[in-house]
Parts: sequence; structure tokens; C-alpha cells
Amino acid sequence: MIISVDIAELGPRRGLRALVKPPRADRVEGLRYAETVFTAPLGTSRPEPSFGTVALIAAWEDDAARDRFDSSHPLAEELASGWHARMQPLRVFGSWPGLSGLPERPLPVDDGEPVAVITLGRFRPSRLRPFLRASAPAERDAIATPGLMASTAFARLPNLVSTFSLWGTAAEMRGYANRRDGSHRAAVAKDRERPFHRHSAFIRFRPYETRGQCGRFQPLQQPHPRPV
Repeated sequence: MIISVDIAELGPRRGLRALVKPPRADRVEGLRYAETVFTAPLGTSRPEPSFGTVALIAAWEDDAARDRFDSSHPLAEELASGWHARMQPLRVFGSWPGLSGLPERPLPVDDGEPVAVITLGRFRPSRLRPFLRASAPAERDAIATPGLMASTAFARLPNLVSTFSLWGTAAEMRGYANRRDGSHRAAVAKDRERPFHRHSAFIRFRPYETRGQCGRFQPLQQPHPRPV
């Protein structure tokens, strides 16, 4: 299984059209899971959504399935002007409905190679405000970390919240996540005391193919070879 992320600036009208018509696994050959989401900047207690900059998070059986989507699906054509990544899942904390086949054990990753991280959550309405209060300082710390190359929040109504971040090296990402006195660890501790979400997952990836551009998201200069 591979995961893809596509981010594109479409404008509000085209963006909303993409959001209301995500691809369906029962209609697209080789597609296992898909979410179309709008974007928002990280690091604010009251995120301002952008319905004109949208993304597709999708899981595929293999690269051939994604190639077929790129060559034939209307949404792929809509997103073609943006940034695109194909990624190999390396590690998952938690679980996510519809995303079966993630690695049961962590796969090796070199300290010096780039990694990407997706967090996914379906929040409990009563815990939304505490979640935003805890996540905002963690996001601000991530933005201030030199190893962070690009990042964004994703969301889909009524209750999906997500983040996506691209890191120059795995070591820099671990340094941020494991900082003893960091706000990321503080947010994790608060979630463990009383979970923010009904379902949640933290997934680490090896981006092996990137192309295009959208904001700070640009192609990696030295992507990892395609997984066998």
C-alpha cells in the first residue's frame, strides 16, 4: 500500500466542488481510502480555513493504481497544477478506519533522510476547544523548528481534523516530537489523560516521489528511491 497527498490552490468555487465529490474506493480501481479536505494555517488557536486550497489524502494498492487515477480521473485533472507526493508508510501510532494495511511494526528510516507526518483525528465535540488550545502551541513550536520544510492543517466537516508536515530529516522530526519539555509532548499527555478524539492516528512516511508546488510545498531534491 502507498499513500498520496495532493495539495492545490483551486479557488473557492473549484475547491468546494472538489470537497463535495471525493473519489470513492468502490468506483476507482486500486483505491483503498480517500478524503478531500480543506486547508488552514498551523499555529493559531482559531484556524482560518481556506476552501480554495484543498487536498486529497488517499491510499492505493500500488503505484500503478495511482497512475491510472492520474491519467483518467477528473479530480486528478483538477489537482494537477499543485504539489503531489507518493509515500511509503513507516510507522503508525493509533489506528484509522479505512486505512488497513499500515505497518504493524516500524520500518527502518535513516536519520538523514526526509520524512513526512500525517496526524488524523475525528474529534469529540466536547473536546474541540481543549484540543485547539493544546495543539496551537505544539504547532507553533513545529513551525519554529529549523527542520520543518512545509506544513498545513487539513479538515473536513463535520469532525475530521488533520495535519501534514514535511521534514528535512527524520532526526529533526524526532527531535521536535521527543523534546522533553516541548509542547508536543504536553499535548500528547493531555490527550492521554482525556482523549480529544474518537479515532486518531499519527503516521510517519518516507516520501519517495514529489513534484509540483503549492505554497511552501516543493519537490524534494533527493527523494528516497521508490519502495520495492
